[in-house]
Amino acid sequence: MRKLLSANFSRLFRDKTFWFCMGAMLIYAVVYMLNGVRQATVSLAEYHHTLDDYYFHFALVIGMFCALFCSMFLGTEYSDGAIRNKLVVGHTRAGIYLSGLVVTFAATLFVMAVWLMGALVGVPALGVWQMGVPRLLEYLLIAVLCAAVFSSIFTFISMMSVNKAVTVAVSILVFLGLLILASMIYNGLQQPELASSVELTQGGIQMSEPQPNPAYIGGAKRTFYEFMIDFLPTGQGLLMWQLQIAHPLRMILSSVLLTIVPAICGIAAFKRKNLK
Repeated sequence: MRKLLSANFSRLFRDKTFWFCMGAMLIYAVVYMLNGVRQATVSLAEYHHTLDDYYFHFALVIGMFCALFCSMFLGTEYSDGAIRNKLVVGHTRAGIYLSGLVVTFAATLFVMAVWLMGALVGVPALGVWQMGVPRLLEYLLIAVLCAAVFSSIFTFISMMSVNKAVTVAVSILVFLGLLILASMIYNGLQQPELASSVELTQGGIQMSEPQPNPAYIGGAKRTFYEFMIDFLPTGQGLLMWQLQIAHPLRMILSSVLLTIVPAICGIAAFKRKNLK
């Protein structure tokens, strides 16, 4: 396992996709934060913007970077015959799978760290975090565990497919599907219980009396939606971005579960996979 990790990390730091992801994330972080600074300056009289409002935007996109890197990096293992060579020299399938998972997780953390450092360009104009150190560390822990979930899911996909192009397409589609699902759940939860409509009267435009909103989600369905938004890694990313994390322990436990289960299933399936 140690030799596998050493070889994978050696290859990681020479991998073009990895450096592309690092560079793209750094540019994205700097441009996004400078745009946030501009918005804060323009609307300073109306709103009080802080670094917190922009700093966790990476939680929405880190899964995409993980999907791209993992599918390209591990997909190459099949296309160049590296996996078969590792088996020939005596490495176990479990070791090969876990080494791929570890290097994917590490690469995702590197990309995340680039955002965290690049986004600090907003500090001179917006100041430091207002949420406090304990809350900041809580958010960062949840972000790291989300990275672990994405790494586990996309490692599973990459190690099950022998076609790199298919692996890339499936990984990106899975991420987009999870993001769309989380967005639909989040938007449903944002519906108000009461809503007012606009009425045109002789006196001008007026708001009607609040009426029950048919789109409002309540009862057991709302409880289920709240659980799902905390359970999905993309849901956690949305809540992190909006600074609306209310159940950190539930998120942490969900991420641990979603990391372990795909890893165990992936190792079991990879052991039985025909690599000829």
